[in-house]
Amino acid sequence: MPMSSSERDAMHAATRAAARALFISNDVIGPWIASATPGQEAACRALLEAEIAHRDLTRRARLLRQARFPVPKSFDGFDWSNVRFPDGWGRDEMLSLSFAGACEDLVFFGPTGRGKTHAAAALGMMAVSAGMPVRFWQTAQLVLALGKAKREGALDRLLADVARARVLVLDEFGYVPFDVDGARLLYQVISESYERRAVVFTTNVEFSRWGTVFADDKLAAAIVDRVVHHGRLVEFGGPSHRLENSLMLGKGDAR
Repeated sequence: MPMSSSERDAMHAATRAAARALFISNDVIGPWIASATPGQEAACRALLEAEIAHRDLTRRARLLRQARFPVPKSFDGFDWSNVRFPDGWGRDEMLSLSFAGACEDLVFFGPTGRGKTHAAAALGMMAVSAGMPVRFWQTAQLVLALGKAKREGALDRLLADVARARVLVLDEFGYVPFDVDGARLLYQVISESYERRAVVFTTNVEFSRWGTVFADDKLAAAIVDRVVHHGRLVEFGGPSHRLENSLMLGKGDAR
């Protein structure tokens, strides 16, 4: 059965869109479409779309490697019952990743073992799936890497790698205090991220104690001011997931 004009127009539009996605100019694809049979065009479009899908898969795999998540995580089966969001902003808004587009910070705050790192990694993996560059760092490891890079004259390269991220996760922020040099390097990373990328902190340290983390109350005040006025606090409570898991393992061993 011959194609209707609307079906033919839709087929041409799909072929042009696939060609544009691969940076093939309209000056090339236009005349080709005009001379191609419907079967030829369908075969060509299938080839273009297969290449687009391959490139997308390759890019996402590269983004996942570059993010350096310690363990792949997702929100499947995640217990939200003890997670408290700020008024007027909740789980759906967070999972929409709108905070990343707006370069807003998130602070996942609560005692150890409440799922903060799991949630941060799962959120980062969602961002990767959406095509966003992510960097996941344990904060103490980042400070050590920054200090080493500075001593070896490679600081600019490391900072440039961090700057490629749309979402930067600083895990276990404040679990280990830093010396003055380390605190200033971390401050540089955070301050340069302002309105350029979203930073997700996981921490058990209240804002009032961030001065002890940075070994400098002025640096801490500047960071807290940025986070408070350009970010959101998500509180994690309830029983320790780590303790529950260890108890479950213990029961399994007993059986």
